[in-house]
Amino acid sequence: MRPSRSLFPILWIFICLGSVAALASAAELPPPVSPLAHTIEGLGKDAIPLEGAWAFHTGDDPSWASPSLDDSQWTRITADDTWGSQGFYAFTGYAWYRYHLTIDPTTGTSKDLALLIPQIDDAYELYWNGQLIGKNGKLPPDPTWYISQPPQTYGLGHIVSGVLAIRVWKSVLASNDAGTLGGFEGMPYLGSPEAIANRKAQNDYKWLRGQQFTFGLDSLYALVALLSLLGWFRDRKQWVLLAMAGYALMPIAGQVLSQMRIPFPYVFALGMLQPVLMLQDICLWILVLLLLDLENSKRIVHLARLWIFAFVIAFGLDGVITFWWGSQWARQMQLADAVLTCIFTPLETFPIVLVIAALVQRKRLDPARWAVAAAAFITEMIFVVRNGATQFVRFTHWTLGDKLAAPLFTINGNPIGSRQLANILLLISIVYAVYRFSIENRKQQAALEQEFKNAAELQQVLIPETLPVVPGFTVTSAYRPAQQVGGDFFQIIPIEGGSTLVILGDVSGKGLRAAMAVSLIVGALRALADDYPSPAHLLTQLNRRLFGRLQGGFATCLILLLKPNSTCTVASAGHPAPYLNKTEIEIPGALPLGVSQSTAYMEREFATRPGDHFALYTDGLLEARNRTGELYGFARLDHLFSSPTNAETATQAAVNFGQDDDITVLTLTRLTAGEESLAIHLAPSLQS
Repeated sequence: MRPSRSLFPILWIFICLGSVAALASAAELPPPVSPLAHTIEGLGKDAIPLEGAWAFHTGDDPSWASPSLDDSQWTRITADDTWGSQGFYAFTGYAWYRYHLTIDPTTGTSKDLALLIPQIDDAYELYWNGQLIGKNGKLPPDPTWYISQPPQTYGLGHIVSGVLAIRVWKSVLASNDAGTLGGFEGMPYLGSPEAIANRKAQNDYKWLRGQQFTFGLDSLYALVALLSLLGWFRDRKQWVLLAMAGYALMPIAGQVLSQMRIPFPYVFALGMLQPVLMLQDICLWILVLLLLDLENSKRIVHLARLWIFAFVIAFGLDGVITFWWGSQWARQMQLADAVLTCIFTPLETFPIVLVIAALVQRKRLDPARWAVAAAAFITEMIFVVRNGATQFVRFTHWTLGDKLAAPLFTINGNPIGSRQLANILLLISIVYAVYRFSIENRKQQAALEQEFKNAAELQQVLIPETLPVVPGFTVTSAYRPAQQVGGDFFQIIPIEGGSTLVILGDVSGKGLRAAMAVSLIVGALRALADDYPSPAHLLTQLNRRLFGRLQGGFATCLILLLKPNSTCTVASAGHPAPYLNKTEIEIPGALPLGVSQSTAYMEREFATRPGDHFALYTDGLLEARNRTGELYGFARLDHLFSSPTNAETATQAAVNFGQDDDITVLTLTRLTAGEESLAIHLAPSLQS
């Protein structure tokens, strides 16, 4: 049944009246009371709290500092709590406090008095009987306020009665600000300068005592960061140490910016705190990724890069907008902060993705890795959940963030909460991981040193300290590897008929891998030498056996065949041409060994005479480099071999210039009839 139309006006009137009543009830503030004078008695050695009711009014008018102002209609609130908790929820902008003060004449005070003002959110000016006597920060239009600072003291002089007025300005709220903030955050005190100084000292001591745990934990994290950095500088491939150092350093930077009572301007501190928190998250993600052995998964690494890119953009922009927080664009920045927070907060859950990926791939990892990854995951997720729960809390009224931030227990005045316990767990797991890592590193280092020792011993066999005598020649040789073992090789092999093969070569690369290739080449040369005494044929056969067995590398090689009839045959596989009496020998060029299986090599034959001087070398001599980056070069090489020189002198010249690669030099001098042949070799062990 439809209602009669005549009832609609009556119903509408009742609805309107009800709405007006509801709005009036919702907007009702604590009722004003009559002016109240506060008489201070018993001023002596102790500071007196300015407790009781303060007159409070939102808005701004400079005349409100006047002692003659009638504030009987102002609201009464106390100074031991914020205005947001006393009926002015989520209020921002200007507000005034007034306190009528009378000193009891029976106290006989004739000394100056001082005032201790705790943290006031955000900036304020302090008036006594209408006169500005102090301020903290700067009020609009160019506001400045501080993120963390100790209580401030102000001198009042000799007073009997008057009005204390405080003009307060609070900035717009951030996305995680509760509406319970604003104004006083603690009780102000009045007393003699000595009493106020004592009270401030007590306050500072209480704060320091409550920070013992934080200072101690930060010191340990600083030690972990230092050790991790030193380990990374020693081995730049240990990225897990760099990530650990970054993660351990960031909380210390955050504490300095926000918790150490250093009066950084709020805009600056928060703007710098954003990249600190961003880097802390990213270092943790990389640390967990490396510890869970996921760096070889292309999909996970690609996802991590995209995730970090999106996070940096959103979090970075959120940090940039804080620099306009106190400007005329503050309301627009407040909206931008809310939008960006909704983007980057879910991104902070990336450790969950990494842990799930490791479980799906069934990673079998060292317990120490799992311990650090688990502790880092728990620590980060507590922060993420707490931060997420405080977003828009003045609208959601969620209490989870407060519960996570609340201390679980107190030790010697130090509150210990869930985040502190997680940090302790993370520190213990890091120490355990570092201990396990050091043990494993020692084992690996010992095994590696043994491998290098074995390779060096093998190379000593391949390049013996005692050379065979070459009939009709004086031979000198010197070998200087750039590392413990090298890729240069040379052999002097006597063959049937009184001839001698002099072989010099260079394998691409350095270190253990090059040394293993050298052993392969030398073994093949000795097996082929008797069957293929011709240098060109020997290189051709050697190339066929090496093709596809050098793991993508190659080797250059030069072979001299010295015959009893004073003739010499030379062939090269991409190796620098030797010098003969100050001049390079012109020989046909060819590809190095191992590049192409079908390469054919050519040789050149010429006669030698008594006094002829050969100089054979590897490119480590030519490519020696000084501190400015200048190469030794052909000009210096021509000068070096412009006169007969031995291998030791030539090698030392390049080393003094700046060794950058393995260096090997051989010299051969043709003797006259009747002279005795001689072979001199400078072994690597003699070059230190």
